[in-house]
Order: sequence, then C-alpha cells, then structure tokens
Amino acid sequence: MAEQPARVLPLHGASNFRDLGGYVGRDGRPVRWRRLFRSAQLAGLNEADRALLGQLGVSRAFDFRGVQERAAVPYELPGLTQHSLAIEPSVVQRMQDMLAAGERLDAAAATRLMRELYRSLVNDQAHQFAALFEHLLQDDAPAVFHCTAGKDRTGFAAALILLALGVQRDVVMQDFLLSNQLYRRPDLPETQTPREALEVLWRVEDSFLIAALDAVDADQGGIERYLGQRLGLGPAARAALALRYLDTTAP
Repeated sequence: MAEQPARVLPLHGASNFRDLGGYVGRDGRPVRWRRLFRSAQLAGLNEADRALLGQLGVSRAFDFRGVQERAAVPYELPGLTQHSLAIEPSVVQRMQDMLAAGERLDAAAATRLMRELYRSLVNDQAHQFAALFEHLLQDDAPAVFHCTAGKDRTGFAAALILLALGVQRDVVMQDFLLSNQLYRRPDLPETQTPREALEVLWRVEDSFLIAALDAVDADQGGIERYLGQRLGLGPAARAALALRYLDTTAP
C-alpha cells in the first residue's frame, strides 16, 4: 500500500493548517489529497510557508473572517486569489456585553455561547456555505479555507464538505477535534475576560459540532435536506462534487 501523504503541514506563520484528503467518503472512495486544505488565518506566513503553498499549488483562498477581521489582518500571497465569505464573529462581543452588564462569565456560560454560535452558523450563515460549494464546484484547483483560528467557522465548513462527500460523522468529528492539537493560541494582552472563559474560546469540543448537527436535524430536516435545499447541493451537484474531490481510482 502506498504511503499516505502527510495530513498536517506545519507552517511557521499559520497554525491548524491541514489536508482533508484520505477520509473515506461516498462508495468507499477517499477524499483526494492536496485539493482541500483548512487553516487559521494566513497573514503571518514567512517565505518558506509561501513556498510550500506554491509547491502545493494552492491558488484559491476562501476567507470566513468578518469585514473588520480582514481589514485588521490582511494578506496578499502571489498566485492566490482570495474570496471573502464573511461571517462576522459574535462570541467575543457577546462576552464583552456580558461583562459590561455585570453578568457571570464562566466556562459554562462561554460553552453556551459557543453552542449558540454553531447553531447560528447552520441557520443564519447557510448562504456563505452555499457560496463556498459554488466555488468548489467550479473547478478542483487546490484551495484553502480559513477564518481567524481555523477551528469554528472553518471547522463547520470542513464538516459540511466532508459530510457532503459521504464521510461518516464520527470521522468528521475526529477531524473537527484535531484543532485542539494543532491550533496555536495567540499571545494576547491582559483582558478582563476570565481565563476559564478564554479556555473555552480557544478550544473546540464535540458538543459544539453536535449543537450544529442537531440544529441541522431539528431545524433543517436533516443533513440531506440541508445540503440540497439550503446549500444548493442536490443529487447532480453532490455527484459533481464527488467526481471532483473523491479519488476515482480507488475501489
């Protein structure tokens, strides 16, 4: 059996950068390697990082950061076309509002906010994920999608892609939780936000993605209906996506 390519490609200037290839999808066919990458934001790449992206042939970036996030930390990379699919961050602002109102902000409260975020991704941001799939169906040039940390907005996008390709939910969850190993926490100045709340903000847990998938089932009629009616992935589009991103040489 041929050796599998490395999933994790460590970049000096960006954390949580990895390949979605190799996961077994529809009809037992694995996701193609070196086509779909997920990452944290790319503004800090050094020359070696840029060279690696060039070697990988990455020519498209789909950026889920909000407008102010993009403006505060922009980047330009040779040969890389950027597409903004802005999803405004909400949890940090909600935390600040709670502190200003004198409300208790502990780990339990932060966890509730994160679960609310994931449910809102399902119900309020379907248009941006639909736009992502439109781009992916146009061609199969290697692409990276990211937000700031590459774990929440990006994590749900990765889950949708893998589910649309027929990857099992337990495997999708495994990929989601890899962010806890690969995301490098930022060095931030002192803040009034309690440390225990920040600890929740800096990680992912299975209950976050479960909250999203439960919303898909309860509010959207299940993943097949959500993909088809909200994200524009009917049977023909799903077949086209599989043709582009699943290895047709595998049994």
